Amino acid sequence: MLMKISRLQKMDKALLVNWEKKSRERQKLYKQVLAQSAKAKLYNDLPAYHEEAFEQIDCLQCAACCKNYSPRFKTTDIKRIAKKLRLKESVFIDNYLRLDEDGDYVVKSTPCPFLESDHRCGIYDDRPSDCARFPYTDEDVLVKRPQLTLKNSSFCPAVYYVLEKMIANK
Repeated sequence: MLMKISRLQKMDKALLVNWEKKSRERQKLYKQVLAQSAKAKLYNDLPAYHEEAFEQIDCLQCAACCKNYSPRFKTTDIKRIAKKLRLKESVFIDNYLRLDEDGDYVVKSTPCPFLESDHRCGIYDDRPSDCARFPYTDEDVLVKRPQLTLKNSSFCPAVYYVLEKMIANK
């Protein structure tokens, strides 16, 4: 049994070799899989795929999400983080956030101003709910928001991994 697990782990590691290139090449296939998946079975399988992905991937080695994109900061996030930083909400917004084209608050600059040099989050315990849930690989968001999933698969190895597992187990 131990040899079988080791061989599976090596196969999973191999899946991640050149993942960025493979993800770019397979966007059309991912779109089809997301549209055609048997939803009930997929929702049942997602937690296992998610767990497998994070057995292989260490976010602290990547941090591409924090380096290149911003979560939405909801009102509750703003209140919580401002309080943690001992700032008035208006000062927190002025210093760190801007409104995007959808009317959502996002960080003014990338990388995220709370990303530390070791790729840890300086406000981890109080981070925005979008950050806590990202990359949505154990949620129905993965299927219900295919455009977001496709975008995320271009920079997040965990999303790529889960999509590849969906294809392999289709």
